[in-house]
Amino acid sequence: MRKAVIDLGTNTFNLLIAEVNNGQLNVIYSDKEAVLLGMGGINKGLIAPDALARAKETLRTFKNKCDNHNVKIIFAIGTSALRDSSNSGDLLYFTKAELGFEISIISGYKEADFIYKGVKWGYDFKKPSIVMDIGGGSTEFIAADENGLQEKTSLDIGVSRIFQALNRPEEFSNDGIKRIVQFLEDEKNSFFSNVSASILVGSSGSFETIYEMIYQRSFPEGAEAIELPFDEVIKILEWIITSSLKDRLDNDWIAKIRKRMLPIAAVKMLWVINHFGIKTIYVSSFSLKEGVLND
Repeated sequence: MRKAVIDLGTNTFNLLIAEVNNGQLNVIYSDKEAVLLGMGGINKGLIAPDALARAKETLRTFKNKCDNHNVKIIFAIGTSALRDSSNSGDLLYFTKAELGFEISIISGYKEADFIYKGVKWGYDFKKPSIVMDIGGGSTEFIAADENGLQEKTSLDIGVSRIFQALNRPEEFSNDGIKRIVQFLEDEKNSFFSNVSASILVGSSGSFETIYEMIYQRSFPEGAEAIELPFDEVIKILEWIITSSLKDRLDNDWIAKIRKRMLPIAAVKMLWVINHFGIKTIYVSSFSLKEGVLND
């Protein structure tokens, strides 16, 4: 049976249409749209009117694409921006009344479960590893090994949340970087003292951008998790953090939606690498939406 998953992220809405047969994922169609659902309101606990309008338009477009591909079931998953907003009901009502499907708003811990199950499509966890999924509103961390998921957490340290808290800077000064690191230190929890692993698996998003910046080519969707050259990753992260907005705007391998906020993601990656003493880095194209189908 053909199914669709719509991941209503804080920055990006993702659509995946696929069939699952005998444990194999057959992707039929995928799409993404920069909705910026959390922009202008996430730190106030609401969805701004212009963001709500973009969300409705995108969901209507995705529903039409599902109809065109003869999708029978649609799973729509709301994450950080929706679970924290006081007016999320506006979008939920619209989707059910106008489009005929429902949005399930999930907890950060359930989001981590789905991310783990998604990454499992293309990564074997033979050695203890930490999965990191950098979102706009939250960031999920999962510790897993060959025996399965061992520990998980979801922190409200998403790039859009931090970007707006810093008043949307175009450049990131040393003081600004220190503020980001301090914010991360203040928000971390017992996961960071309980878990030990030297392998980091980045789940899609910003990690795919790092791959593309290193290799100057598009990330191969649906592939097995790919190991990145560690030293090159560090060089790219340091370049991103010290780059000007013009540098990022001129770089064709940085997606438009990430050009302003990518330094925040880079600081977070380096923070995690340094905290755990990471020695090996993989990037997986699979994340929450594949995990929903693997559930």
